[in-house]
Amino acid sequence: MLEAVALTKDFGSHRALDGLNLTVSPGEIVCLLGANGAGKTTTINLFLGFLEPTSGEARVDGVDVRADAIGSKRKLLYVPEQIALFGELSGLENLAYFAALSGVEDVSAMHLRDCLDRAGLARDAMDRRASSYSKGMRQKVGLALAIAKQARALLLDEPTSGLDPAASAEFHALVVRQRDAGAAVLMVTHDLFRAREVGTRIGLMRGGRLRRMIDAADITASELESLYLEEMGSTAES
Repeated sequence: MLEAVALTKDFGSHRALDGLNLTVSPGEIVCLLGANGAGKTTTINLFLGFLEPTSGEARVDGVDVRADAIGSKRKLLYVPEQIALFGELSGLENLAYFAALSGVEDVSAMHLRDCLDRAGLARDAMDRRASSYSKGMRQKVGLALAIAKQARALLLDEPTSGLDPAASAEFHALVVRQRDAGAAVLMVTHDLFRAREVGTRIGLMRGGRLRRMIDAADITASELESLYLEEMGSTAES
C-alpha cells in the first residue's frame, strides 16, 4: 500500500505539493494526471525518499519513508521515464546486478531469465548488450526487477513517454499483470486514454493539489478529456 497523509513539500516560498491525502491499495492502479508543475513527480520523489517532506508523511506498506528509507525502498520499484542500464552489460547481467542490490534472494540465471520472460523481454535479447536495447526493452528489464523482488508497490513516472502505441499497450498490459498479482501501482502520466484504460482511479492535480479523484469505470475517455481540460483551465501550469 502507498499512503500520503497531509503530504506537503515547499521549495523556498513555492509550495510544490499542498496537503496531499492519497491511498493506493494492493491490486489498484491510481493514475495521476496534470500539467507539468502540478506536483505529480514531487509526489513520486517523496515516496522514494529523494525529497524530505515539509510536513505530513509518505508511507509504503505502512512504513514512514522518513523513519525507514531503506526498508521502504525494498518494498517498491521505481520505473522512470528513462531507465538507466549499463550498456556494456546484457539485460540478464543488468537484472542480476540490480536484483543483488535490492536484496533479492534468488539471483540464479534461471530465475532471472524467468523474470525477464514474464516481463516480456524476448529470449534472444536477454544476453545482448543493453546498449542495443530500445526504450521499451529497457522498461521491461525494470518490470522484471519488480517481479524478481516481488515489489509490493510500483511507482511509474511517465513510463511510456516516447514509446510507439504498440509498445505502450504492451507495457501497460504488463503493469496490469503486476496489479493483478497484488501490487499497488501509482502512475504519473499525460496519456489520458491509457489512464482510462488501465487505471482503477484517476486523480487530477493542479497547483500542488489533488483536485479530483475519479473512478475510471465511471467515466468515458471523452468525458475524462473534457473534465481534464475544464480542471486545468486556461491558467494550467506549463
